[in-house]
Amino acid sequence: MPTAPSSNVQFSTTDLRVGTGATATTGRAASVRYTGWIYSSSGTDNKGTQFDSGSFSFTVGSGVIQGFSMGVNGMQVGGIRRIVIPPNLGYGNNPPPNSGIRANETLIFEVELLAVQ
Repeated sequence: MPTAPSSNVQFSTTDLRVGTGATATTGRAASVRYTGWIYSSSGTDNKGTQFDSGSFSFTVGSGVIQGFSMGVNGMQVGGIRRIVIPPNLGYGNNPPPNSGIRANETLIFEVELLAVQ
């Protein structure tokens, strides 16, 4: 049975550093470095438990959870952005197995845009 959402937080982005390179837009390949946390209203910058970090490439607008793609859209290479993703734009009731993410968790990602093709 699904759990209640971890918060009533809305989708948001905060630029921690604005890039100066190419802009990530729908349909373009973006390479990113990221760290993901479970949202915690009592954590510093609302960051709770870290659940993942790494780097990968994807096509903006597909291939990742909707909120991640929305958050990267419009970034410029060299930029770092904090993305708050509520469950309806994240994994909802179906988090990845063994990820440490429970159903209906709000997530926070800090993403650095490395390249756009």
